[in-house]
Amino acid sequence: MTASPPGLDITGLETVYDALATAIDQAGPDKSELLLVKLALLNAQALGDAARFQQQLQTALQDL
Repeated sequence: MTASPPGLDITGLETVYDALATAIDQAGPDKSELLLVKLALLNAQALGDAARFQQQLQTALQDL
């Protein structure tokens, strides 16, 4: 059995959410999309698993 990587608890998710919201505000409306693309690519690199990234991408697309 493969152990799944540790996830964030609610407090960690709130911290990440706040940091992301602040960064989006800092980037401004003209650069927020570029910021999110760069962040996604950096996180994909850190994740190190293209298939897992694609699964997460599909999950993020749900219920938009």
